[in-house]
Amino acid sequence: MKLFINIILLSLVYLTPAFAHPEFQRYSKKVSGRSVNCAMCHRHSDGPEGVKPGQIGSLNQDELNALGLARQALKPGAGVKSPILNEFGSSILNQLGKEKILELKQRPELLAGSLSKTNDLDGDGIPDAEEFKDGTHPLNSLDGHPWKLFKNNLGKNWFDILMIVLATGSGLYGLQNALIWLSIKARREE
Repeated sequence: MKLFINIILLSLVYLTPAFAHPEFQRYSKKVSGRSVNCAMCHRHSDGPEGVKPGQIGSLNQDELNALGLARQALKPGAGVKSPILNEFGSSILNQLGKEKILELKQRPELLAGSLSKTNDLDGDGIPDAEEFKDGTHPLNSLDGHPWKLFKNNLGKNWFDILMIVLATGSGLYGLQNALIWLSIKARREE
């Protein structure tokens, strides 16, 4: 029985197209003006098809079984982890389900609005849905819209910045007064 199930899973994996969705990549690239590759959602920057690590041709038996389960995740909340998707791609699959993703292929501009507004996988303060629209990588905290990163970092580090400004101001004030004192002392000695 187990052999029969494995044969069915393998046939589903090998006979089913890889289902890369370049519509989402093209949309993100178009609206952001940035170079966006498949690595936004996939483990490999060339996408799911091939034999390189993170592509279908490199998967072992357990990973092929996991891929088969991921391809069956039609509804949201299945909790599957695809061996060809990165954490962001798996998050999309688990939030929306495969049926909704296939529906959104026709209108890729609606993907960001369908995703959670609070998910921030890289912890940079920019929600993953915004990073999709900005063409930045939702798993790299150093890759984000510069202004949004600046605002988020300012918000997180305002106390440290305030202390640096106060210390610098105090230091400059003290240095100025020390120089004035030295110039007065030098004039008196003349």
